[in-house]
Amino acid sequence: MQRHQIQCREHHVPATCLYPDWTVPDLLKNAATRFADSTALLYYGTRLSYRELYDLTTAFARTLSILGVKRGDRFAIMLPNIPQALIAHYGALQAGAIVVQTNPLFLSQELETQLCDSEAQAILALDLFYPKIHSIRGRTPLKHIILTGIQDFLPPLKQLVFPIKAWLNGKSTPLRKPLQTHDFQQLLELHRQPTSSACLEGPAADDLALLQYTGGTTGTPKGVMLTHRNVVANAIQCRTWMPKCRDGGEVFLGVIPFFHVYGLSTCQHLAIMTGSTLVLLPRFDVTEVLQAIHKHRVTIMSAIPMMFSKITDHPHVDRYNLRSLRICLSGASPLHAEVQDRFEKLTGVLITQGYGLTEAGPVTHCNSIGGVAPRDSIGFPFPDTDTRIVDLVTGEPVLAVGQVGELTVRGPQVMRGYWKNELETRAVIRDGWLHTGDIVREDDHGFFFLVDRKKDMIKTRGENVYPREVEEVLTLTVYDQTILTKPKMCCQGKE
Repeated sequence: MQRHQIQCREHHVPATCLYPDWTVPDLLKNAATRFADSTALLYYGTRLSYRELYDLTTAFARTLSILGVKRGDRFAIMLPNIPQALIAHYGALQAGAIVVQTNPLFLSQELETQLCDSEAQAILALDLFYPKIHSIRGRTPLKHIILTGIQDFLPPLKQLVFPIKAWLNGKSTPLRKPLQTHDFQQLLELHRQPTSSACLEGPAADDLALLQYTGGTTGTPKGVMLTHRNVVANAIQCRTWMPKCRDGGEVFLGVIPFFHVYGLSTCQHLAIMTGSTLVLLPRFDVTEVLQAIHKHRVTIMSAIPMMFSKITDHPHVDRYNLRSLRICLSGASPLHAEVQDRFEKLTGVLITQGYGLTEAGPVTHCNSIGGVAPRDSIGFPFPDTDTRIVDLVTGEPVLAVGQVGELTVRGPQVMRGYWKNELETRAVIRDGWLHTGDIVREDDHGFFFLVDRKKDMIKTRGENVYPREVEEVLTLTVYDQTILTKPKMCCQGKE
């Protein structure tokens, strides 16, 4: 533990942080107090200030209260990265509800399973998803369905054009809300002013904030119980790890999905708590991403390796100025070396890799922001995050530097447990340590390296074989062959 604390100090990060008794909505409330007139959200020409965003979230909190959603009730959100997603997220939490993030790409059966397991009382979804929700409604606990549209927060002219463009592209968009549902914008207008019937019983720091569903360390979808304290702690840890992040002075690109905890923590919450501008893109379109970075002078970007790869592979990437980028974070899956090198050569920004898992809120490790790190390193433990590598057979802590073992962690961001699943909770949290199911090693400088998933390890002839190492070799081989053949292809006039 001592070495990790020293490493934190060497990289201008304290070994411990102060964690006030905030709830997640306090992140927005504090920003609205400090940066009331600053732009919080940018959405295809629509600007919402922090004051406007906070007022809308409070109106939505009143809405849920009047609909009968009480403290501790589960509220599902099925939206891409649009303003309504943030309004609903902070508004539901302000009302004391527990947010259940659902993937917009879910099949009906997957959605039904999650809604039933979480016992969600209400859901906010895109109108395009209504047929899917309607088909399973009778088999779920849902009492209220609130619908909104991609176009609802667009500027007036774009709102008029959107249905026509969708029709021309062969995509249907409902022009009227179905019966037995609520219209999101109408509800906001009705409840912008306080009423006696809207009694908000806000949450406490130790209340549950999120049920974040994941395959977890065993592969079966489970609801990870994250408290307000867990979520706020990880947001503070992320902020502390970025000493050069300027409160009120950054522009975040919000393209990583917020229904995943990685995007929620490292993009949405971090942008809001720092009073930054968040540029929203509801889906990953590489041309739109390049345009957004160029136009809005984006400074901070959280992404996954595929996104970095698509950017570097874009045929006209040299037409866009990407030099405004100061901090680029990569997570969720390993970043291949050749992708990292190409992106850094293109932008001049060192991609910072980190590590986390939903059960830990999610981030537990990260390299120094913008600093040089060994290839494939996931960095050092976050402040107040204890780590231990244990033997894969005995479960005892490993002592030798470089020896592989299972990573176990404990800290203020670690989950309370799995929703209605005490057996699985006891299996992964033992003696206060979260067993991640990931195989790692630590070098003599304190850098951690992800080797593979424990469940993916293959035993052959008495040796452990890690599929990820094989994949890295194959990827490098394919890349080398591409480089060797590309000059010939270029001579033939092909790209």
